[in-house]
Amino acid sequence: MSTGLIALLDDVAGLAKVAAASLDDVAAQATRSGAKAAGVVIDDAAVTPRYLTGFSAARELPIVGRIALGSVKNKLLYLLPAALLLSAVAPWLITPLLMLGGAYLCYEGSEKVYHAILPHRAEAHEVATGAAGLDPKRLEDQKVRSAIHTDFILSAEIMAITLGTVPDSSLLTQVAVLAVVGLALTALVYGGVALIVKADDVGVALARNDRPVSGLGGRAREPGAADRLLRPLTQGLGRGLVLGMPVFLRVLSIVGTAAMVWVGGSIIIHGLEAFHLGMVGHAVHRTAEAVGHAAPAAAGMAEWLVTAAASGIFGLLVGAALIPLVGTLAPPVQALLGRLRGGRGGASAPSSAAD
Repeated sequence: MSTGLIALLDDVAGLAKVAAASLDDVAAQATRSGAKAAGVVIDDAAVTPRYLTGFSAARELPIVGRIALGSVKNKLLYLLPAALLLSAVAPWLITPLLMLGGAYLCYEGSEKVYHAILPHRAEAHEVATGAAGLDPKRLEDQKVRSAIHTDFILSAEIMAITLGTVPDSSLLTQVAVLAVVGLALTALVYGGVALIVKADDVGVALARNDRPVSGLGGRAREPGAADRLLRPLTQGLGRGLVLGMPVFLRVLSIVGTAAMVWVGGSIIIHGLEAFHLGMVGHAVHRTAEAVGHAAPAAAGMAEWLVTAAASGIFGLLVGAALIPLVGTLAPPVQALLGRLRGGRGGASAPSSAAD
């Protein structure tokens, strides 16, 4: 009996070693995949704060939470099983679907540029597509939906990159790596976004606090020597945050819009190359190489900047071409959706046709 127990313990120890090795493998592959997806993560973090402009401070964190929850659903409920299914059954579909998502990013980014350059025409476009004249609740819901749609495209790119790093792994390892990367990057992106959007509130609290040390205990007592020593520093930091965050958020909004057209354009360019339509991609590559040769001291940075700028310009052109198309197709599609909802929901449903 003791021999059997020892054998059983040996088996358990062996299984534990295999499990530990598998976990180590998943962690290592997840780290590599996350590093490769870092560029898309930065784009995601830059894009998201612009969906929070125009809302009260009390609604900022709830909106971030709603978008983060939608991002988790995108990655785990939709994209993870879809990526595994498509890679096994119809891998040829992945590239066209990513290109379609890239076109959506180009449209979203170009629409923001259009609004900045020609605000009156852009407002007419918003009326045509049902984006104007909404009450605060419906406006928030629309912004959240738009952010989740954008996140879906960026998340699809992340999941595609991640899946490409583990093509020969077992199904269980692929699922584990995709899930770990998806959850980790979602926490990273939306945790960072939450810190960004609440930084001005932190600045106000610091600027008003004359007891930065003694106030930590929560007791009302007179400021001490440490408070008097640190007060100029903490209050100065607070005032800097209050004054600097609006500028930072405006810059981040511009970066986010640029990131949308850049990522969208690069997705479409790479997709065209996959279908042996590499004229645009080759032109971008040759231009980047020429600039890199002209500036050998910073060749890598120069080539990256040229590639990103060219992809962004291409994405902007694609998005600009889509704006009138969406303006033409949106009203009949919304009318059809309104009729369908009216048929299901009775008299109250047509009011949601602008959703």
